Order: sequence, then C-alpha cells, then structure tokens
Amino acid sequence: MKITIRELEDLTARAVKKFGYSDEEKRAICEVLLYAQLRGNNQGVAKLIGKGIPRDPHAGEIIIEKETPISARINGNRNHAMVVVKKALEIVIEKAKKNGFGIAGTFNTNTSSGAIGYFASELARQGLIGFVFGRSPERVAMHGSYEPVFGTNPLAVGIPAVPDPITLDMSTAAISFYGLVEASTAGQEIPDDVAYDAVGKPTTNPKEAMQGAIRSFDRSHKGSGLALINEILGGPLVGAAFCGLGDSKGNWGHLIYAIDPDILGDREEFIRHVGEIITRVKGTRKLPGVREIFVPGERGAHRARQHRESGMIEVEDNLLAELRAVAEGVQA
Repeated sequence: MKITIRELEDLTARAVKKFGYSDEEKRAICEVLLYAQLRGNNQGVAKLIGKGIPRDPHAGEIIIEKETPISARINGNRNHAMVVVKKALEIVIEKAKKNGFGIAGTFNTNTSSGAIGYFASELARQGLIGFVFGRSPERVAMHGSYEPVFGTNPLAVGIPAVPDPITLDMSTAAISFYGLVEASTAGQEIPDDVAYDAVGKPTTNPKEAMQGAIRSFDRSHKGSGLALINEILGGPLVGAAFCGLGDSKGNWGHLIYAIDPDILGDREEFIRHVGEIITRVKGTRKLPGVREIFVPGERGAHRARQHRESGMIEVEDNLLAELRAVAEGVQA
C-alpha cells in the first residue's frame, strides 16, 4: 500500500515512543529506521513489529570506559544499539577531524543497530572515510556446517563523493534475519539457497530458517571467512560476546572508525579523484540488457530521493497493518 512519507514518519515515531524511549532516543532510532525504509533496506520499520524493540528497563548511563585522543571503548549499558552507535559515531567524527583518525568500539547492547550504512554514510558526509562492523547472536553457519556460529555480521564502508557518498552496506549472510521476518510476515518463501533448517536441509520456509542457520552471502568459504573476521572485530576486540561464548544475546558489539583523507594527502583532491573513478566505472561498456551501472549505495540514494520528492512510499500491507497496530498501542 502507498502511504505518505509524513504518515510513515509519524507511525514510526509513535511506535518507537510506545516502546518507552525518550524523545532524544526516539529521534536517533527513527533516523536509522527511516534511512533503511526509504532505501528499500529490510532493516527498516520491520524491526518495530512482533516483539519490537522495547527499551531495556535495566538500561543505564552510556559510559566511555577507556579513551585516548584517537579512540574510545563504550559500554552501552543495555541501551538500544542505534542510540549507542550514534554516540560512537559522534565521538569518532570529533576525533578524526581533530587527529586525522578516530576509532570506537561499543559493547553491552542487546539490539540491532539497523542499517549500518547509515553510520558509514554519515561519516562520509563529514568528508571522512568510514568503516563500521557489527556482530549479533548466532544465525549464520561456517562454510561446510549447518550450525549457527556467527551473527549476520554486517559491514559498511562510506567514502565521500558528490552528490552522494559511496556506501557499501552488506551483510556477510545470504539473507538478514529481518529478511526472514519480512518474508514470514508477508507469507512469502525465501530463495532456495540461503538457509538450512534445524537438521541441515536447505529450506525456503523463513520460519524453518529461523530455527536453523543462514548461509554466508556467497555460499562459500570466502563469505564465511569474512563473517569470521567481522565476528572478531565486533566481538573480542571491543569487549562483546562472540560465537556463542559469553552473553551472546545481551552483549552485541560494534567497531566504527574513520580516516580523514587529509592525513595522507588533500581531502578535496581525493574527493575529486573519487568522482573520476565513479565516472569511469559508470561509463564502462555494458553487457547486453544492462541499462546502467551503479556504484555501491547509488540505487538506495536514488530511491530515497524519489520517495522524498514524491512524498509517497510503498509499504507491504501486512507490515503496514502491524506497524499501525504498534503505533496505536494494540500490541505490547
């Protein structure tokens, strides 16, 4: 069903508020959710249905436990990851602009940080090269296994460019967990090569996949190798749980860092050269049937711009009905 962007923003804000967040927390969460939804990314408002994202009643003050001029280790203290990683983002921007490089790790959060491309693109909009890694509870199997051992473990890279940053935002899993949620909500099957059921048989049933394991994004040792690296960077490096060891459901982790191109050269010259690369890549010879070549993040940015300009967006009917129910307080 098509609805106005304004209505979607209102429903999202009301739904987030129903889960007990302050106005400041609500703004941070809504920004990330709507960034995803406007780009057709399944890390959007689907997070608000079902069990949703209730605020942890035991959440305390977000604490910087260790800090240097270029780094910070942040204890999320059971706050929502989108709020905690947003704080990490602000710290990294400040340190990178002052010192040429900034890095922060977060731990002790128990929710998804959403589309981490949001954080990478925000770094790039500040003229910085940004990297973001995240890990979560076990959903993904190592190549050759059907036992979940890694999170879906997304990574994102943002590079400043005009008019929009290059933003690589990818899961190291063949499908995200919320891709399974969306398929289940819509009563749809998933592709036949992305997941196993609980006994290791390939399945197209999203509910069976939730009880089994997801495959790596390329279904090979390379993809699961990248998932392993992400597990290390978003797990033991920052003080979070990993591979089912420790409080995996309650202690998710993220690593975020940024480089100011000025420390190696000239930022404006770098951005100009990135533009030349984009022009060169998009101008290469196309295969039959290919109308346009896209760089990472370009299609999502174009889709978001179209939605903003038209003021309208398509939301799957069942998802929209459940979102409205949450916003009205029908669901807990």
